[in-house]
Amino acid sequence: MNQGKYVFAQVVDFLPQRIFDKFVKKHDGNKYVRHFTCWSQLLCMVFGQLTNRDSLRDLVIAINAHNNKSYHLGFGKSVTLSNLAKANQNRSSKIFEEFAYHLIAIARKVRSNDDFEIKGQVYAFDSSTIDLCLSVFWWAKFRKTKGGIKLNTLFDINTQIPAFIHISPASIHDVNAMDFLVYEVGAYYIFDRGYVDYTRLYKINQLAAFFVVRAKSNLKFHRMYSRKYDKTSGVKSDQIGKLTGFYVSKEYPG
Repeated sequence: MNQGKYVFAQVVDFLPQRIFDKFVKKHDGNKYVRHFTCWSQLLCMVFGQLTNRDSLRDLVIAINAHNNKSYHLGFGKSVTLSNLAKANQNRSSKIFEEFAYHLIAIARKVRSNDDFEIKGQVYAFDSSTIDLCLSVFWWAKFRKTKGGIKLNTLFDINTQIPAFIHISPASIHDVNAMDFLVYEVGAYYIFDRGYVDYTRLYKINQLAAFFVVRAKSNLKFHRMYSRKYDKTSGVKSDQIGKLTGFYVSKEYPG
């Protein structure tokens, strides 16, 4: 008979619990808690993701099916639907958000390599709309008969790991998510044309970072001079110029 740890317990061993406890203490997560701690809550939600549970009720049923193993899996004495629902509703989501970014930082450090031709961080930023059933997710209003949220992701090209994630209502325009980005000096940010907002793009320039964006068809651009480039590289042209529109030139004076 195998006397070793369960596979789930072995996976959980990779999570730095001491770091998690610091975030819990910072946000008073375990205040007035008797047995169902934030750590137990985290493990329950991780178990739900790994086993592809559809709801909290489905998750609790799956956990209770292994009730005799709950202690060894790290769930605590018992998990009830009411306790899990109250914990998700009342405890600060910042605990789990900050812990997630801590894990992302570890993963990016492990995955970092020097094989990438461009020196410096390169990020791609885009959004995906996730459709939700409005009768179930009544808070995610998108259209009259449709619900949804927008997932804005800053993707690290070098490590292939998301560096930043922001969730917003599906009806919010993509450019608004740019206000939540913290731009790194010398880094490159790649955007689609949906993110063409000259005030926000000029902010990137002022912070000594770089951006690549697809131009809109109505772009008014005055070429000042052309730069030399390698024609065999696939580059069609390399030009220095200024934006000429009345409002655009004020929003991006550089």
